[in-house]
Amino acid sequence: MPGQDDAAKKRIAIIGGDGIGPEVVREATLLLEWYISEKKLPIELWELDLGAERFLRDGTTFPKEIRVAIQKECAAVMLGALGDARVPNMEHARDILFGMRFGFDLYANIRPIRSLADRLVPLKGRGKKDVNIVVFRENTEGAYAGAGGQLKRGTPDEVAINEDINTRKGVERIIRAAFEYAKKTGRRRVHMADKSNALRHAHELWLRVFNEVRREYSDIEAVHVYVDALCLYLLQDPSQFDVIVTCNLFGDIVTDLGAALQGGLGMAASANIHPADPGRVGLFEPVHGSAPTLAGKNLANPCASFLTVGMMLAYLGWPEEEVRIEAAVARAIDAGECTADVGGKLRTQEAGAAVRRLIAET
Repeated sequence: MPGQDDAAKKRIAIIGGDGIGPEVVREATLLLEWYISEKKLPIELWELDLGAERFLRDGTTFPKEIRVAIQKECAAVMLGALGDARVPNMEHARDILFGMRFGFDLYANIRPIRSLADRLVPLKGRGKKDVNIVVFRENTEGAYAGAGGQLKRGTPDEVAINEDINTRKGVERIIRAAFEYAKKTGRRRVHMADKSNALRHAHELWLRVFNEVRREYSDIEAVHVYVDALCLYLLQDPSQFDVIVTCNLFGDIVTDLGAALQGGLGMAASANIHPADPGRVGLFEPVHGSAPTLAGKNLANPCASFLTVGMMLAYLGWPEEEVRIEAAVARAIDAGECTADVGGKLRTQEAGAAVRRLIAET
């Protein structure tokens, strides 16, 4: 556990995770170490031994003392992907990820869908100028809240139920966060995606609250869209979208669709924060999954982890570093100094070194 000798330092907990997680998080950690040694940013890193390997070794998932220490002593967490076939029920992953998302009430999952190179956009006639969207996904309710159960398990009469939990408080605060972000960043339009035509109780609440909150932001165009239509429109013309806000399940799906527009999941960064309390610990994740078939082969794309570091540094008070990091990643991709999934020939460590070199040169 980190010491208390320098209260001015912002502590960042590092959890490598599973599969390719430790590989790409290591590249991000090297960048953070550069910021400490060369840029003298007042941050301190705390590397934690959590994940599938630890769980398989001694059954540890997310100890209470670690959770409390992170909540009280850390400004941010850098988390690698979680998921390992040797833990079929993913107990460790749920405890770690939901222990922070739900436990710290980090109700806004923010996913930029931004392409950094024309050639990464898979749509004919579209380029990077057409893909610049930010998705606000509700992060603590919905179908992922864990409410439900099973009856007569393992029999022909088995019944399995997952309940979709939506509260007025939860819906309103994520919708308001999306509008506030649009207002702060000069974005002109907020789309809210639901399925209120089919989920007439839960998503009628979303539609009603959206229509109430939008009246407070008359300078921002507010558009309601059903989520299935949203998926179609994203592929037809992504340039029409600025900010999208939606529920937990739909946000999970829509952002992975969006990742395809920016070059794949290896380019997808995310933040989990509590917008109403910017002093609260934030959780930052590259969201490509643990990709077990790539693990240990030095093939994974580290760009998402670098872009996630950028989001984290902006959250901690250094927004100019997010700009610097994103520009360096874009330069690396343009020069082909990247992994094969985005058109290069480099391996993970080489691509990581290339991006860090470009950051140092700016």
